[in-house]
Amino acid sequence: MSTAFAENLVDFERIPTGIDGTSNEDEIIITSKALEMIGAIREENSVPSDYFLRIGTRGGGCSGMSYTLGFDSEINSEVDRNFKTEKVNLVVDSKSLFYLMGVTLDFVEGPDGSGFVFHNPNNAHTCGCHG
Repeated sequence: MSTAFAENLVDFERIPTGIDGTSNEDEIIITSKALEMIGAIREENSVPSDYFLRIGTRGGGCSGMSYTLGFDSEINSEVDRNFKTEKVNLVVDSKSLFYLMGVTLDFVEGPDGSGFVFHNPNNAHTCGCHG
């Protein structure tokens, strides 16, 4: 998903990375549908309001990076970056931040199920399985 796609969304949260030399193409975007589902999950599971949303990456084998998403209460001031906006309190570790630049977090529903999806316009498939 490109930033151009995100521009066509009715409502989304745009989170500048704060890294020198970056542009709005490098911002993290969370769609309104994803924000809605994050709020619903928080409420359904009685997640305390002082917990933040943590997103990150980890090695994913031949398919490259895999993404992580969850609620957390711990911030490591040496490696974590905290982004507070009107709609979300987001924390990303500094190692993952570069891999999340330009990513859009969305929530999709379809015939194969529903769930959170990370759209990364910078992610190229690196093997024949297109994993």
